[in-house]
Amino acid sequence: MTNHWGRERAEPVAVGPPRRRMTRADRIRQARNRRRRRLAGSLAVGLLIVVAVGAVFLGSKLWHSLFGGNDFTGEGIADVVIQVHDGDSTTAIGKTLQEHNIVAAASAFVDAAEGNDAISAIQPGFYKLRTEIPAANAVERLADPQNRVGKLTIPEGRQLDDVRDVKTNAVTDGILSLISRATCVDLDGERHCVSADALEQVAGTVAPVALAVPDWAIEPVTAMGHDHRRLEGLIAAGTWNINPSAQPQEILSNLISASATQYANGGLLETAAAMEMSPYQILTVGSLVQRESTPEDFAKVARVIYNRLAENRTLEFDSTVNYPLDRIEVATTDSDRAQHNQWNTYVRPGLPATPICSPSQAALAAAEQPAPGDWLYFVTIDMQGTTLFTRDYQQHLANIELAQRNGVLDSAR
Repeated sequence: MTNHWGRERAEPVAVGPPRRRMTRADRIRQARNRRRRRLAGSLAVGLLIVVAVGAVFLGSKLWHSLFGGNDFTGEGIADVVIQVHDGDSTTAIGKTLQEHNIVAAASAFVDAAEGNDAISAIQPGFYKLRTEIPAANAVERLADPQNRVGKLTIPEGRQLDDVRDVKTNAVTDGILSLISRATCVDLDGERHCVSADALEQVAGTVAPVALAVPDWAIEPVTAMGHDHRRLEGLIAAGTWNINPSAQPQEILSNLISASATQYANGGLLETAAAMEMSPYQILTVGSLVQRESTPEDFAKVARVIYNRLAENRTLEFDSTVNYPLDRIEVATTDSDRAQHNQWNTYVRPGLPATPICSPSQAALAAAEQPAPGDWLYFVTIDMQGTTLFTRDYQQHLANIELAQRNGVLDSAR
């Protein structure tokens, strides 16, 4: 008998036709085919995505062109004022316009403004536009200087109140009037302005801290009580942007804050400390220099002020007589010079209670760096502005007589 366990085991039976053994070349060829199929599938999916995105983009463009989804049409709904900040890009301006419902989309404004030099060079400030206008219209309006509002220019030497020339009766607008005029804007056919009276009331009644009066001016400003002139000199000469829709207190506090920064950046605080004076005193001296002389004599007049103060002499400046009277006059009368008030340096010792105008940078520089000299007196002797300086009183009297012969000191009254 044959041993069962000694027999060889049968091979498994194959299903289907017999397979041929694969060579190495066959295996390499098969792997290449699989890679080609995967690559073809990936390309097909990518092409499908591109087609889908393109269809969405073209469909969106078609939708917006047909239905205006990213741009308004028409002449707009209502007038509105917006602010362009310093350093704003075209995109930032577009976002501001979109936030105020002026354009439907910031991107539409950016597209419309592309290549427009006026937009790329636009100045910071406030601009009047209309809500719901086409982006191209918004570009045109911003580029038009007539639509800029709230631009305030304060000339050097102006005081808060209007002043009248005694000889000609011509009125020069004061700072409060200039601010009021700068706030005027026509909105939907109505004229809107912040009045000079409203500004004056706030100037005299609101707490100095709430008006952003700098620390170095709080004490003298508070000492003036409710006289609006307590803010004299604290709004610097220069060009400013003010919001026409703001309230009087906000307008004044913004101007005073910006002016304090300007004064500080000019070195006022450090110079005052070096001279052992307060910044407010330097500002006051600068205002006297501005009103009493022309730029070529600023530094000499500053020296006269300091020399007279050092010798405890009254300053006796006609500009301080005229200041509370809101007028301009070279000559003053005996009765004018006898008036007792916070500014008249014929009767008040030392400096006036406040500055008497907003001085120029040149006048402040002279107050900070006066010319060397021992002068105590000066007088302008002709209509060309020639001014003579001396320490000798008798020589000063002779200079005054010369000025009178030239008609400089004749009063119109």
